[in-house]
Amino acid sequence: MQRHGDAASRVRRRSGVLATVILHADLDAFYASIAQRDDPRLRGQPVIVAGSSRRAVVLTASYEARKSGVHSAMPLFMARERCPQAIVVPPDFARYRAVHESVFAVFKAHARAVEGLSLDEAFLDLDDVTVPAAVLVGRRIKDEVRREAGITVSVGIATGKMVAKIASDDGKPDGLVAVAPGTEASYLAPKPVRRLWGIGPKTEARLRAQGIERIGDLASLPDERLVALFGAWGVELRNLALGIDPRPVVEEWETRSISTEETFEHDVTGKARLGDVLASQAREVAQRLRSQGLLAQTVGVKVKLANRSVRGRQTSFVEAVDDAPTIERAAWYCLERIVLDKPVRLLGVRATNLRAGDRRQTEFFDALGT
Repeated sequence: MQRHGDAASRVRRRSGVLATVILHADLDAFYASIAQRDDPRLRGQPVIVAGSSRRAVVLTASYEARKSGVHSAMPLFMARERCPQAIVVPPDFARYRAVHESVFAVFKAHARAVEGLSLDEAFLDLDDVTVPAAVLVGRRIKDEVRREAGITVSVGIATGKMVAKIASDDGKPDGLVAVAPGTEASYLAPKPVRRLWGIGPKTEARLRAQGIERIGDLASLPDERLVALFGAWGVELRNLALGIDPRPVVEEWETRSISTEETFEHDVTGKARLGDVLASQAREVAQRLRSQGLLAQTVGVKVKLANRSVRGRQTSFVEAVDDAPTIERAAWYCLERIVLDKPVRLLGVRATNLRAGDRRQTEFFDALGT
């Protein structure tokens, strides 16, 4: 129990007036919001953004469509069954990227560091500030994003990444939730245990069967029980349940790699359902390469499974590329080599070994086997 006491004392030490504050910003229903912004006929309507292939899946849905149970990574045919009146629009990644750049310029103007998680989501390091000062920054960011991009952003403020992310989720859509230093554990305690990072549906069911339903239940477990349930990861998980998350905001160097990831609202089973998401990510990576005048020698795919394990594969081209069809074929090649023995929580495509180029490329590539 000594480690538990150390964890609790760390929470108390962080409860002063000043603390390093992290802001999580998440653009609300990003792709659908852009469609509604640009087409007045779509405003207030249930909108689904999806491809047109036979195996199309929902990339995102407006909040009007979500009320009918539509969510990302759902097969489009199922989404249509749940929401027959939905309007399906194709993705437009060039437009999304332009909005992303304007929004992230707002983020960078207010933060010491910005860690982009995707086109529509980021962690911001606000440095050592009071919570009221951080809230003012959050409100300014919301106002500026609405003015610059014409869309809304939900904001969570806390001393750690996980709590900030949960806070922004609690405020959706268009909300701002701040968790004061020293109150993280009490804020998390009544929430369902599935809200913790790393707790998937199967783990949640196993915990509920043992009477562990709330985050506070897990936070109070002794070391022996945690190790029995989760192995060495148990103590780390209890720290998260107490709101202790020391991970810093780390800025991405896009000149070294260009990547995009999608964390699904519901875990996805089977590679076929991942196809449209992978194709959209390949188009986004290609567009970002071209916008920066870069070519990629290597393309990789990353998946995070429901049990938190991460798997990936990559392949390299004979000549560097920047076109979406080639990147998509390479990404599919990588995905086919990954064993998906559990549902997929996250899917991502990454381009590395970048160089400036003249955009001449070949479609041939060689497997590295990594």
